[in-house]
Amino acid sequence: GVGGIEAEAVMLGQPVSMLIPEVVGFKLTGALAEGMTATDLVLTVTEMLRKKGVVGKFVEFYGDGLDHLSLADQATIANMAPEYGATCGFFPVTQATLDYLIFTGRDADRVALVEAYAKAQGMWRDSSTPDPVYTDTLELDIGTVVPSLAGPKRPQDRLKLTDAASSFKDNFKEISGGRDTQKTIHVSHCDFDLSDGAIVIAAITSCTNTSNPAVMVAAGLVAKAANERGLTKKPWVKTSLAPGSQVVTDYLNAGGLTEHLDAIGYNLAGYGCGSCIGNSGPLPGDIHEVIEEQNLCVAAVLSGNRNFEGRVHPLTRANYLASPPLVVAYALAGNINIDLLTDPIGQDRDGKDVYLKDIWPSNAEVKKVMDACVTPEMFRARYANVLEGDANWKAIKTTKSLTYNWNPGSTYVQHPPFFEDISIDDEGKAEDIIGARPIALLGQSVTTDHISPAGNIKADSPAGTYLMEHQVRPMDFNS
Repeated sequence: GVGGIEAEAVMLGQPVSMLIPEVVGFKLTGALAEGMTATDLVLTVTEMLRKKGVVGKFVEFYGDGLDHLSLADQATIANMAPEYGATCGFFPVTQATLDYLIFTGRDADRVALVEAYAKAQGMWRDSSTPDPVYTDTLELDIGTVVPSLAGPKRPQDRLKLTDAASSFKDNFKEISGGRDTQKTIHVSHCDFDLSDGAIVIAAITSCTNTSNPAVMVAAGLVAKAANERGLTKKPWVKTSLAPGSQVVTDYLNAGGLTEHLDAIGYNLAGYGCGSCIGNSGPLPGDIHEVIEEQNLCVAAVLSGNRNFEGRVHPLTRANYLASPPLVVAYALAGNINIDLLTDPIGQDRDGKDVYLKDIWPSNAEVKKVMDACVTPEMFRARYANVLEGDANWKAIKTTKSLTYNWNPGSTYVQHPPFFEDISIDDEGKAEDIIGARPIALLGQSVTTDHISPAGNIKADSPAGTYLMEHQVRPMDFNS
């Protein structure tokens, strides 16, 4: 994908050089089976494209499978382009695209322009459109997709749901840093045991999935079924709900699902980056201390798109990506060491075992709620004045200037010194840099998250020490 430096350069009016990319065609056929989600599909697609190798390439999705994917499902797949390594992933424009634009409140002239432009540019697809010619192709029958998650530390490491527990056990020595066997520790002040594989974070996060009504409604229905049977999250699991749009809150409210999400611990945390970028906040004190003192290997499950080491939380060594309804299910189960398809996830009020199949909604149930509760009026109301900002935004005091006014006392952003000594010629252009050399030569799967951690800042790290010396409290640490 496009890196931060390239994006910033373009924002400042600078050109970005790139080779004309190869375009890989990914043919999708068939339709998702009953109970499968767009997340299961996108994790499968990510695994396949990483194996194929599409770095520096475009990926276009085509085939009759597109007829069975909503625009929200397609957007879920396209949004994972950085994770499968492509410069971009995209779908052709279809009638479904126009229907989505109309449904979300775009005016008729804008919709007509999109249709005319797509057809004029050869980007339109309908039943008579022949398959394009690509540099290379691969194919997936969507009907073969099974319940999946990815982890413990890379988005492309897809696991069948039924293999999650065995994978954790098989890779435990590597994940735990050298231990051969798992252990369980009693948390004296909390009246429960904490073990290796315990899920301490189960977050529905704003990346990838949470503007897709199908998976968000499914998560709400799982919460409803669980709450009605007396199930709730395990006490050591920290949960959060950070939708990708305020419209999500509207249709969860309209469907009567918010109260059930609240009841099992999925309270609204806000709209924006959360646990997927390390903003889950601290774990409860006793749990944090036990994990550190006993060197427990605990896990996080989230509906985001990245699960690199240290990104979600410094203490979660195993991190898994899953659909929002599966995230809820894992919060109820509380441990990665169970097979959600065969093992009970808890007991109801009568002490009877409850299985995932008992609380998982059918496609028809999800569709019924979506048809009744996701309306065009919600989008129009929320986005009519979205660029104006709320009262808090308008109250921010700023000083107008042509360039940014650097604050020497800021601990968040400082004027970079890297360009201070660069020579400028008579035409105002930077002179050539001679004798430059790379700072580091790195292997595969080393990301910017490893080089400059994007997650939570530990208080005893150099950055944490610096911030505390400048009177920044650990609760306010952010990067």
